[in-house]
Amino acid sequence: MFAYGALMWDRPFRYAEVRRALVLGYHRAFCIYSHFYRGTPQRPGLVLGLDPGGSCRGLAFRIAARDADETLRRLHEREMITRVYRPRDLPVRLLDAERGPQGRRVKALAYVANRGHRQYAGKLAPARTADLILQGEGDMGSCRAYLENTVAHLDELGIRDAGLTRLHRIVRARAGNG
Repeated sequence: MFAYGALMWDRPFRYAEVRRALVLGYHRAFCIYSHFYRGTPQRPGLVLGLDPGGSCRGLAFRIAARDADETLRRLHEREMITRVYRPRDLPVRLLDAERGPQGRRVKALAYVANRGHRQYAGKLAPARTADLILQGEGDMGSCRAYLENTVAHLDELGIRDAGLTRLHRIVRARAGNG
C-alpha cells in the first residue's frame, strides 16, 4: 500500500513493515473536492490525490497476508466512498540505505485521482486552494488540520514537498497566523 496523505498518519489497517518510497509519474496534489470527510457538498474542502505527472515520495506499507482481505475492505470503505479515486497497482521504489539510491522496486496499491469524477478539482490557483482548505470542515475534521498533519508528517520523515510547504504558508497567512 502506497500512502501519500492521511494514510501516512491515520491508518485503518495493520502493517508488517513500512518504508519510505517513491512513485514516478504521479504527484501529490490538493485536487479532490471533499464533500464528507473534510467538507460538505455546500461548503467543500479539498483533499489530496495522486495526479499524473512528476513524482511523489511517501510511505509503502507491507501488509501481512493474514490481514490483506480485511485491509483491502477497510481501505475500500474509506477511500472509495464516492469513487473519486481509482485504486491502482503502481510501481514503487523503496528508499532505503541498504539498496542505494535506486531502491528495490515493488508494486503497491495506490489511490489515484479520477480525473473524470465530478469531485476532481484539477489544478486550482493557490489562493483558491487555500480558501477551500480554510473553509473545509467535515466528518473527519478540518482541511486545515489535514494539511498541517500531512506537512508535519512529511517533515518528520525528511520528505520535502515544496508545493505543500508553499501552500501551508499561504493558508497560515490567510488565516492570520503568518
